[in-house]
Amino acid sequence: MSWWQKNNLRLVQNNLRETDANLDVDRLITDLQALSTNVLMMNGGGIVAFYPTKLEYQYRAEGQTKDLLKEAVEKSHTAGMKFIARFDFSKAHETIFAQKPEWFYRTREGKEVNYHGIVHTCINGYYQREYSLQMIDEVISNYDVDGIFFNMFGYQTRDYSGTNYGICFCDSCKTKFREFSGLDLPLTESLEDPVYRQYKLFQDATTKEMLDRIYELVKSKNKDIAISTYNEHKVDIVRKESNTDNKRPLPVWLYSASENVASLEDSWDDKLVSNCCINAIDLVHRFTGVSSHEVNIRLKAGLASGSGLDFCIIGVFEDYPDRENLPTVASVFEYHKNNEDYYGNFLSMSDVALIKPGKPVQKNMKEYFGIYKMLKEAHIVFDVLDQNVLARKLSSLNSYKAVIIPDISEFSEEELQALESISLQGVSLISTGGSFTAGAANQSFLKRNFDAVLAQEHVHNQEAAYLLTDDKQIFNSFPERDWIFLTGSFYKMEFGASTQKLLPYVIPSTFGPPERASGHKISEQLWGAATNKKGQQTNIYIPWPAGELYYKHGYADHKHVVLNLLQQAIKQPLVLTTNAPSSVEVFFHKLADGSYLLHLLNLSGFNGLTYTQPLPIFDLKITLNGLGECNEAIYLVDQSQAIYANSEQQITIEVPELTDFAAIVIRK
Repeated sequence: MSWWQKNNLRLVQNNLRETDANLDVDRLITDLQALSTNVLMMNGGGIVAFYPTKLEYQYRAEGQTKDLLKEAVEKSHTAGMKFIARFDFSKAHETIFAQKPEWFYRTREGKEVNYHGIVHTCINGYYQREYSLQMIDEVISNYDVDGIFFNMFGYQTRDYSGTNYGICFCDSCKTKFREFSGLDLPLTESLEDPVYRQYKLFQDATTKEMLDRIYELVKSKNKDIAISTYNEHKVDIVRKESNTDNKRPLPVWLYSASENVASLEDSWDDKLVSNCCINAIDLVHRFTGVSSHEVNIRLKAGLASGSGLDFCIIGVFEDYPDRENLPTVASVFEYHKNNEDYYGNFLSMSDVALIKPGKPVQKNMKEYFGIYKMLKEAHIVFDVLDQNVLARKLSSLNSYKAVIIPDISEFSEEELQALESISLQGVSLISTGGSFTAGAANQSFLKRNFDAVLAQEHVHNQEAAYLLTDDKQIFNSFPERDWIFLTGSFYKMEFGASTQKLLPYVIPSTFGPPERASGHKISEQLWGAATNKKGQQTNIYIPWPAGELYYKHGYADHKHVVLNLLQQAIKQPLVLTTNAPSSVEVFFHKLADGSYLLHLLNLSGFNGLTYTQPLPIFDLKITLNGLGECNEAIYLVDQSQAIYANSEQQITIEVPELTDFAAIVIRK
């Protein structure tokens, strides 16, 4: 087993500045040990080499008087830590651009991007395609590194201030794209443009080709060197980030760590995820951290979702001006160190799978995020499956009671076959938005499984529209509310005779002035949902983006519609039910020894923008169904006994008070 496969990383990344070229390594190791670190990630080469490189076109840190990389690797190993060397090939020093301008990124006007003396390169240019391999080879051949990580790998079009310069128009990109597609580079960046869609496929293919070459080089030298970047292809450790940006549009995404980890851990069995908690507020303000409460949530949510730990600062600790979050990091890292035997090998206990729209062409991620948020708030135990792994995961897909498809218009033939197979085996399919509407194969699937046909004039965008919750047995969350508001896309579907048509469309009428706010009529052709029973299972189609509306606006009506319909699809009891409020995030997994691990994370300190100390939550009950009897329940934080009771096939865990975080091992 390779070292990273234990999935017990407690990684700290020191993102070095050129001025750190002669840093005190002994002091750094002491600081890392105080944090219970077992993996150090530190700069090796690329933009700046922190070792005496012999390569002509790699810039070495100015004024460096020692081999920092050598000292850091050796002293990390002496301290019992693994060492991952960080590279960044997305840019290079302007002195290299002056000698080899053809290696670099170009705007449509043919201009380079020079950001404070550092110039953007191109993944299709010689620098990244060929010379980067020489840099990697020099490091792994001369230094005993345990892993290599590539920052900003792939197609980078923005500078550090966030300015977007558009797709690269260098000669290498023009030539390779013409060879790939027979076309010139696109002049728009819209997914509605068929040339741009081809360009997205081109980006994916060329990125994977480069990762193939890196993998072949590294593994031919040493198969136990871990490869890590932000892509899943030919990578051992997939890096993700929980970060913030002052320019990012609202809403704030509370579940960043949970989603980052689950979407990888649930989809790929041969990779692990390292979700980096970025301490900095944003790239512009690297020296001030986010709230310690946000750091606490990120680290614990990632851990409870199935990953190790990962934390990053700029520079080194001795002159870092914001130390407020370090006690929180030390506490969570120490907890993991003391309990790591319970982590790293979670088994699914999920009733539901949510499909994440796959690369290279992603469309409505807001719909996916909104459904994710609904399920989390309802405490439904669910897995996240990347669309790209559906065909490979076929053997395990039939373990779910329902699979949710969030506004994914197009699936491949293999993906459709996988969904068809589990539908025939009794797994309910629940679709939202315009899923299965792109192309003949998808629309045929839509007809077979949902008895729905997309109308010729199919997208409706009228304002002042509503849906009627007339069936109160199904929509039991609306005893006193008959209409729910609808805005944005609404797909006109003709539902067949085998369906039960629900949520009649309330045709818009005038809404102003108040004296004219009347005249609405109930449509007899348009419906907000339809169920289609096939044997023992029920497929449900919701032809509007309920998830996106909930993600953007937060009205509970849209969540309740989806949850009420999900309840129709899943008749049998869920594996977990609880009286916990939506501000408690619940995680439940099985362990390899047959015991179970229940996590509760108190999110009540988040008010939509600000993270503060969570309020204590009292008298929680968690009921676990169909597991048999419990013999022991123990809190990992302090090893105290938890309160539990057995009744028939149920185990009930009582938590008198949840202050911040609880991890309970349940043994049978």
